[in-house]
Amino acid sequence: MSREKTKGIMLAAPLSGSGKTTITCALLKALKGKGLKTVSFKCGPDYIDPLFHKKALGIEGRNLDTFFAGAEKVAASFSKCEADIAVVEGVMGLYDGMNAGGLEGSSYEIAKALNLPIVLIVDASGVGRTIISLVKGMLIDDTNKLIKGVILNKISENFYNNLKPVFEKEISSMRSDVKLLGFFPKNKDIVIESRHLGLKLPEEMEDIKKKISAAAENLQKNVDLNELIKLAEEHNNDSNREIEKEYKQSDGFTGDDTRYDSKIGEGLTLAIAYDDAFCFYYKDNFELFEEYGVKLKMFSPLKDKELPADADGILLGGGYPENHLEELSHNESMRRSIKAALDRGIPSLAECGGFMYLHKTITDVDGNSYEMVSEINGECHYTGHLVRFGYMEIESESHDSGSDSDINNIAFSKKEEGSDFDEDILRRSLVGMKGHEFHYYDSSNNGDALVARKPGKDIRWNCMISQNNGIWGFPHFYYNSNPKFIKIFIGRMREVKNEKLK
Repeated sequence: MSREKTKGIMLAAPLSGSGKTTITCALLKALKGKGLKTVSFKCGPDYIDPLFHKKALGIEGRNLDTFFAGAEKVAASFSKCEADIAVVEGVMGLYDGMNAGGLEGSSYEIAKALNLPIVLIVDASGVGRTIISLVKGMLIDDTNKLIKGVILNKISENFYNNLKPVFEKEISSMRSDVKLLGFFPKNKDIVIESRHLGLKLPEEMEDIKKKISAAAENLQKNVDLNELIKLAEEHNNDSNREIEKEYKQSDGFTGDDTRYDSKIGEGLTLAIAYDDAFCFYYKDNFELFEEYGVKLKMFSPLKDKELPADADGILLGGGYPENHLEELSHNESMRRSIKAALDRGIPSLAECGGFMYLHKTITDVDGNSYEMVSEINGECHYTGHLVRFGYMEIESESHDSGSDSDINNIAFSKKEEGSDFDEDILRRSLVGMKGHEFHYYDSSNNGDALVARKPGKDIRWNCMISQNNGIWGFPHFYYNSNPKFIKIFIGRMREVKNEKLK
């Protein structure tokens, strides 16, 4: 479906905790109930919401992140959706981005890049007329006039009926195009539970599908769903080309779509850890490997006895291994299988939870230690606070190992006869990769192969372990921010498969 024909709407809020996730799930369920083919997107580096939508609702979800991809690539990702309507859930407050000085990385930046109408989810509990002032303040900064609707959350029907005429009169005097779409009653029985980093996983919640169904019924009863759909239908989704041009020069991509060469990964298999302990992945990352021709094969470190026999590479993603330590530790055959493969030099990527799994031990919140893969000489432990939280990018190497031109000029698909394969090229090619960290655990051995930096800040730290054709560390990476690294990684998979590495 072309981008011009895709209907879309963003649900955003003045601040976190306003209830946008519950209402997003309710809306997705209601739209699906109307027979509309629906897709969901989540702003920012959030794994759980898209996973939640897929597992609990059967609706495919993706991420939209302008720090990782730039506005043009975000628009391209949105255009891939073939659906009757796309629902985009915002992150934090509408205008909250990477810093207080601008909109970079904010939900509003994404809505602007896609020219999406915004429906504000406003927590109206514990407040009266002041809620009108709050919405007015939000409208002042809406320079592109994208806010088109408001849903008042966590209030009673009586309060809503009393407030409605005053709200509509005052808001219409400021912006006649902003509609009060209804309210969502406060009901603790249908609130979707969260933990320190976001939603709990679907498997952790009792009767989650019943909760979402009940939330959808409440939404249909108290919100003008037809008007909301109309907003999505009426908006012109032909994105602002000047906005795309503005970001094209700084989004980290060359604009060369010919970078996909399916031949380089043909005949190769990437084994991906995917179960309740390891499930934090970007769909775009999977698709990048597939576009290069690599076959993806899922396996479970919790349930399976060993790696897939045809694995030419291994990806251990993030998740909540700390919730499954006993089960992971008891699966000795899998731990031995992974260690043996890594010791043989099978190329590997390990991020956050996957990185923790490779340590000798992980010590839980109660001080109990569990044996893990023991490929990394170190232990992971609970800190009680967020560690290096937020966006990051790989700025440089910790040691001078060559210039960028070495990386640019390497032949990826085939090793020339008689040439020496650069053992260090994997590490060096990671420079420029963007990602983020969010974890309460830390390691006694975070590695020092590379230097990471907080974007826009003079904050740097050593990170990543690079050994045995592996790149392991706490950062979660968005591979399309540096697809060259993935090409080199696939090239290394090919070399190992052909037994050409010494």
